[in-house]
Amino acid sequence: MTPTDIIKKVRRLEIRTRRLVTDSVTGAYHSSFKGRGMDFEEVREYTMGDDVRTIDWNVSAKMDRPFVKVFREERELTLMLLIDLSASGIFGSVEQSKRERAAEIASVIAFSASQNNDKVGLLLYTEEVEHYIPPKKGRRHILRVIRDILFFEPSGKKTSHKYALDYLNRVQRRRSVVFLISDFLDNDSPLPTHDTPLFKTLFLTHQRHDLVSIALSDPREHLLPKVGLIALEDAETSEIVEINTGSHHVRERYAKLAEERREAFQTGMRKKGLDWIEARTDQPYLPALRKLFALRARRH
Repeated sequence: MTPTDIIKKVRRLEIRTRRLVTDSVTGAYHSSFKGRGMDFEEVREYTMGDDVRTIDWNVSAKMDRPFVKVFREERELTLMLLIDLSASGIFGSVEQSKRERAAEIASVIAFSASQNNDKVGLLLYTEEVEHYIPPKKGRRHILRVIRDILFFEPSGKKTSHKYALDYLNRVQRRRSVVFLISDFLDNDSPLPTHDTPLFKTLFLTHQRHDLVSIALSDPREHLLPKVGLIALEDAETSEIVEINTGSHHVRERYAKLAEERREAFQTGMRKKGLDWIEARTDQPYLPALRKLFALRARRH
């Protein structure tokens, strides 16, 4: 792909995601993720209806009438996008591959953050950290982030969430909002349980940062079509397996294993108290994103 083609694709994605980043999404993002606290701004004379807990007794005593402290929210946040670039993300049986869907979701989140004047950073990883962009502001910076999610060529094929999150915790000392976008397909833990290293790592990161996970999947990872004998290659290990999709038993078993894995992932996330949404490449993701933002805003 030529540089001109890359620029065109990034611009098309920018136009599409800017349409998706409506006032409702931006407002929901703002309500869901708060700044570090409240900064003292000034004192002013007390008026009826003010919270008596904000009265500045020292100033009031000097002025011989009540004054209250005025605070403003320290809004500026740092948003980190962690994108899994392991080889399984290349797969796509519908219009978008998992990697393309990850780039679109990341773009929506990044532009929402940008409209709130938040900094955005990027960490791309496989079994190692492939690429890191420190948090910054501005449209040009966001477009660079989108371009790298779409076109960066990783050297690794497998997945290590722990390696990526440990690196993040080292380089990002300040508490940040972290969106981890991955299909969470891990050869080391094909059927995760709540006490596997994956959930322990996510929980430890969530204690330091505000972590939200987005679990990507493709419809063919849930159901096999009836197309006879096919060869499936594991993109991360290059292992090839032949499957007879004409067999009802094979298709049923495949679907059952996929559902068991999905339920195990959900159980692990719930038991650790972690926020996440599912994002299938054949279904809209914005309703789930808005719902998550609304739930978080109510919690706060």
